[in-house]
Amino acid sequence: MEITLNGYYTLIFATLVLLLGRFLVKKVKFLEDFNIPEPVAGGLIAAVIVYALNFIWGYSFNFHQGLQTATMLMFFASIGLSADFGRLKAGGTPLLIFTIVVSVFIILQDVVGVTMASALGLDPLLGLVTGSIALTGGHGTAGAWGAVLEQEYGVVGATTLGIAVATYGLVAGGIVGGPVARRLINKLGLKPAPANANPSDVEKVAGAQSLYSTKHSEKEAGDNQEMFEKPDNIRLITASSTIETLALFAGALAFADLMTIVAEGTSFELPTFVWALAGGVILRNSLTMIFNFDMFDRAIDVIGNASLSLFLAMALLSLKLWELTDLAGPVLIILLVQTFVMILYVYFVTFKVMGKNYDAAVLSAGHCGFGMGATPTAIANMQAVTDRYLPSPKAFLIVPMVGAFFVDIVNATVLQIFTKLPFM
Repeated sequence: MEITLNGYYTLIFATLVLLLGRFLVKKVKFLEDFNIPEPVAGGLIAAVIVYALNFIWGYSFNFHQGLQTATMLMFFASIGLSADFGRLKAGGTPLLIFTIVVSVFIILQDVVGVTMASALGLDPLLGLVTGSIALTGGHGTAGAWGAVLEQEYGVVGATTLGIAVATYGLVAGGIVGGPVARRLINKLGLKPAPANANPSDVEKVAGAQSLYSTKHSEKEAGDNQEMFEKPDNIRLITASSTIETLALFAGALAFADLMTIVAEGTSFELPTFVWALAGGVILRNSLTMIFNFDMFDRAIDVIGNASLSLFLAMALLSLKLWELTDLAGPVLIILLVQTFVMILYVYFVTFKVMGKNYDAAVLSAGHCGFGMGATPTAIANMQAVTDRYLPSPKAFLIVPMVGAFFVDIVNATVLQIFTKLPFM
């Protein structure tokens, strides 16, 4: 029996999934320790229940796709609206160098994924799913690209596989980041540099990022230090600021809709969610640089994180777990190789390029976090290191900025290039 649920019931089930996930994360220490998102924790349980209902009684569910698509587009628009290129000036050269290091790794991750998938007899596009789509991209990107690969390229099970790989990445990134950094610190006898009596601009800005230190309270951090990757922090927003922000989201989505139509059939054809991200970037930086518009980042963060949670809940409700049966063995091999490549890259590239010092070791822990999982995992990795040794304000400035939005822009560009290659 096939059951179709409209938008109202789909929203109800999605919120129930989120409430279940919140309960599980609070009660199960493993989920909390490895920063498993609430939508993932609850959504995987829901997906198992849906699978059981299908297997035992033959029930199948069709959830409202329009609502899922809308929340996905709003999430990517929020990334674009958060991408203030003026912050590059605050991060300076280290931020630019780290962004380049991360960008090179994204390409390497996809090369490894595609090569391994082809060698194991899988569709090369599944190699992208086990590459930067799900690992660097996380659950949001996995759900978005999974739908594109299924609808436009005929890759069966891309969304289901992407969600599973992204979950593995969260755990793996949290496991390897801290030990790699501690080995670098202990083996080379590194110590944090003494406080600089004449700090540079980047050190002054980094020193203000007390929000990312476990040794400071939220009250000390200040209301204006909130960042996109801190979804549970309280943000003070008003009705007027929410309306203004929703207008910005509408502008980004209208741009995405228009460009999807205009670019169709041309060399500039992109998935709609990539245009939503691009629209957010253009809108954000045009308004701030040309018109000196004061963007309300707290409202962008709230709407973006709420959209991501609802999108993931609906995507996980729609999973078809039976599609993974034949992929389990080969995918596990690819993921183990990807984990090994991540460790080698941060050990021999990230650490050395970023200066071979204490800050570079902490940055390496952070890179493991969002290179395999997500920015919260990166923050947790770095906190595990700095709580044991000494603070690294520089790392806590750079990693959230790169992991929160710059990496998504680079990843979307790289993936678009890979999908157009003739051998894919």
